[in-house]
Amino acid sequence: MRMWMVDPKKLCRKHLLGEHVECHMFVGTILKRISLLGYKEKGLVEVHNLKDRHKKLSEEMLSRGYNHNSPLPEFKLFNYGNINPVENLKILRERCEECKRRQDE
Repeated sequence: MRMWMVDPKKLCRKHLLGEHVECHMFVGTILKRISLLGYKEKGLVEVHNLKDRHKKLSEEMLSRGYNHNSPLPEFKLFNYGNINPVENLKILRERCEECKRRQDE
């Protein structure tokens, strides 16, 4: 699981939908009171931005004509984690030709 925290317009379909699902997975993990320490240490989660991030991903999904019918369950935000979106853009460029193309547009 990871949050990319880059402009959703720069994500290919796979990474956009993947991050959306993973937002739901992070919330499920929080609600089950399972530790996110490993994700925090690796810079993969920002709990305090989960709701806003989900909203931005959902808006991008709708703008592309995808369906979105999955609101996040209620949970309490807390300041936890730090993600480097500049580094994540580099990782996406290396991993995915479609994300690279979207970044170059």
